[in-house]
Amino acid sequence: MSDISTPGITFDLGGPFSGIRGSKVRIECRELGALEGTVRWLRGGLIGVEFDGSSNAAAQVAAYFRFYHKDFSPVLKR
Repeated sequence: MSDISTPGITFDLGGPFSGIRGSKVRIECRELGALEGTVRWLRGGLIGVEFDGSSNAAAQVAAYFRFYHKDFSPVLKR
């Protein structure tokens, strides 16, 4: 994972990906659980995904920071 915030995530694909901008994706990992979103960009092996606003992604990301990054308190801006 390269970058994560309440609106979305950026990470290294590490392998082939058949999606394009606008593709719906489901991301599953131990720390975050399952999150759904939309591919917003693909560049040089990196992917940017915007989380679905109708999901509980914001709560899952907040819990991630609370349990895995206790020394880091993200500033959320809109």
